[in-house]
Amino acid sequence: MPSVLIPLAHGCEEMEAVIVMDILRRAGVEVVAAALIPGPVVCSRGTHLLADALLDEVLEQAFDMLVLPGGMPGAEHLKNDARIQALLTQYAAQGRYIGAICAAPMALHAAGLLEGKRATSFPGVLDQLPGNHHYETAAVVRDGHIITSRGPGTAMAFALTLVELLCGAAKRQAVEEPLQRS
Repeated sequence: MPSVLIPLAHGCEEMEAVIVMDILRRAGVEVVAAALIPGPVVCSRGTHLLADALLDEVLEQAFDMLVLPGGMPGAEHLKNDARIQALLTQYAAQGRYIGAICAAPMALHAAGLLEGKRATSFPGVLDQLPGNHHYETAAVVRDGHIITSRGPGTAMAFALTLVELLCGAAKRQAVEEPLQRS
């Protein structure tokens, strides 16, 4: 069974965190939501989330994918957390999947993972940062093992893309059909 680590920081966008966790779990993916600090995570709109673990408790576990939810100031917390930066570098070096949505691609940028890559983000995030990345406005952009998306409205498409990468097109279809997206 594929496994995904989703770090949760105070100020994360609740829709991006919860939709991604939910869709991945519907596909049978093992998801561990890990809080950066102890206690409930207070999201950008005041929703409180209880993480499955503390990040420090799962740092040594091997996950197939690392997914960063956006939202502010959550994405800033992820960008500035040395543990997250080390995980990003490690996952990239090992060729594991890395996903980031909304403002969270700024953490990938800070880790140097977007150099020469195509990526997207919430408007005003990546398109305003210097560097040799290629900013696109698609809902979901994949370049190798890096998958980025734009914001809360694209969270479901993002999550379904992650399912397809981890579990295949048939599993994506099986998860997507009962959602009644069209």
